[in-house]
Amino acid sequence: MVYNITYRRPSRVQASSKDSINGDEKQKSINESIESGNSSMSHGIPAALSFDRIIAGGTCPPVTLREFMNYLKYIEYAAENLQFFLWYKDYAFRWEHLKDSDQDLSPEWTIPAEADMTISPARPKRVPAQIAEVLKDTDFAETPKQPVERPDPFNTLPISESFEDKRELNSDYAGSMSDEQTLLSTTNSNNHHSVTNHAFDDAGMKWKPFTSQPYRDEVSRIVSIYIAEGSPRELNLSSRERQAVLHALQHTTHPTAFHSIVTSVEFSLRKQAHPNFIRWTICNGNRSRVVFARGLGVFLILAAFIADLLITLSSAGRGWRVLPIIGWLLGISTLIAAWKGMCVVLHGLHHRHIRPWELFTDETEDQINEKFSSKDGLTSDSRNSFEEEPWVPRYKKRNIIRKIFDREVWIQEPALRQIQDTIFLQSLLGAFVASAIIVGIFCAVPRGNLF
Repeated sequence: MVYNITYRRPSRVQASSKDSINGDEKQKSINESIESGNSSMSHGIPAALSFDRIIAGGTCPPVTLREFMNYLKYIEYAAENLQFFLWYKDYAFRWEHLKDSDQDLSPEWTIPAEADMTISPARPKRVPAQIAEVLKDTDFAETPKQPVERPDPFNTLPISESFEDKRELNSDYAGSMSDEQTLLSTTNSNNHHSVTNHAFDDAGMKWKPFTSQPYRDEVSRIVSIYIAEGSPRELNLSSRERQAVLHALQHTTHPTAFHSIVTSVEFSLRKQAHPNFIRWTICNGNRSRVVFARGLGVFLILAAFIADLLITLSSAGRGWRVLPIIGWLLGISTLIAAWKGMCVVLHGLHHRHIRPWELFTDETEDQINEKFSSKDGLTSDSRNSFEEEPWVPRYKKRNIIRKIFDREVWIQEPALRQIQDTIFLQSLLGAFVASAIIVGIFCAVPRGNLF
């Protein structure tokens, strides 16, 4: 079964300027995407491969959520968008199941984002480098100000420990193990709070957030990982969006405080990352295999051309000139399919090449899925860079022949196989029409009788 013969795969979507589209237009576009995802086909993407279905885990390899994340990490270099989006969905789900008394501590954020743009950043003005060099070692030289620790009026004083608790902490086991176990977590927590406080200061916030609100520590960690400037997984936010969300988070930890940036992130995922991911997944071979397939197609076309030319120049009858149509048909169809990233040999088996980052792993499929499904990875402060991963140097050392004939695996997703079947049928029909025209031209030319 194939799709319509006029099917076109998703076009490559380039990153658009965020400032050119306001929040209402983005939300409207997201709603249209959700509605179109329920239809039979939207911009070359069938409903079975819609964004919502991938996020919900309703697809098979190689179009699962894990493959989507790998694509954003290794190809688009924008995995932080999906990581933040998945965290937010989980955060909103957990918020809905909080007690009403806890939810009352963080009211819904209702002030529109446009109203937050009047806050002026509190960054100190820097003296130009030339002037600073002249004033160096003088009384007028600029000296860095020491940060002042501002007390949080909403923090509760630490409760004094009982004598039994102190004695337990002073025991041999506690003295040797408790500090070792909590030192790293305490250091990381303090570091996240420091980065978060610095982000609030840069945004011109005049007081610290309310610490008694639910999930305040987690929100501070998210700010230090995704929102603060220079954070490990900094989202591609404009200064206005960053300032607006920090202003909202200063007042509440309600999920609506993230609304402005969640809309931008979801818009980027739906309108750019998802179509590009489907387009990339349609390719069943690696780059070396696709280039090899293109070269093979060109070779078959040249061979058919030479054969037709020699037969035409000879004294053989016109009927013999039809014989090279096999070479024309195979060459043109192979070239058309390869131009769309497909290898016809792999397609005949409904196979695809294993991705480079999947080739050298020692973990089982269950272990990989378990690690991916863990929520700890979404709040990790590790960067999304992969240059130091073991597979990178090993794949670079792999010779070109091994890359062309890399390991293969069966394509499990039926909708993806249908798309590839449609593209293959289109290449066959296009090759048949072109071959018939070319052979017809050769048959119309008088024979040369040169030999």
